Amino acid sequence: MIHETIITTAARDGTVHVAPMGVRFEHGLAILAPFRPSATLDNIVASQSAVVNFTTDVRVFAGCVTGTQREWPTVSASRVPSVRLAQSLAHTELTLAETLDDAQRPTLKMRCVHAETHAPFSGFNRAQAAVVEGAILVSRLFMLPAEKVDREIAYLQIAIDKTAGPDEQTAWSWILAAIERYRASAVSKTGGSPDHAPHAMHEAR
Repeated sequence: MIHETIITTAARDGTVHVAPMGVRFEHGLAILAPFRPSATLDNIVASQSAVVNFTTDVRVFAGCVTGTQREWPTVSASRVPSVRLAQSLAHTELTLAETLDDAQRPTLKMRCVHAETHAPFSGFNRAQAAVVEGAILVSRLFMLPAEKVDREIAYLQIAIDKTAGPDEQTAWSWILAAIERYRASAVSKTGGSPDHAPHAMHEAR
């Protein structure tokens, strides 16, 4: 099972990086697989640590992936040289146990050394799930046909219309704007369809 989370890391100089990332938990380890190049990867290698944040504030997912807002309030972690999201419902602190190197996407096996719960989980919300799916679409615009993106966005829009609150509506507006920006940029670069545009958006993972 892959959990959609927010990973927070810190560089040697204390610079904080916040990034959405899918995480697997196996046999007491958290498995991360950041793409190269990646500030998350660089920071984990440098500090030997990271923090997994569990949050229902989907603005963080959408803001990071679209580039609309990359900085979010953080506080120091309890046991590792990193930070956690200030508004996370819960977080787990990790230390690097093993690296399986790969030219494109190394696998980081990280030991869970500390966990805290900060607020109750109030239940599932369809709009929050739709925003996360929309953020994943944005991260893959360079590799998906426009027709597929439009179909999936139209379906996800149903959940937004029926169940979104103000935060989800804000996050969704960032996603729609990012898609429009990508397509406008793609057309201007190629003079044709955005389906055949060069890679202009990397996954924020």
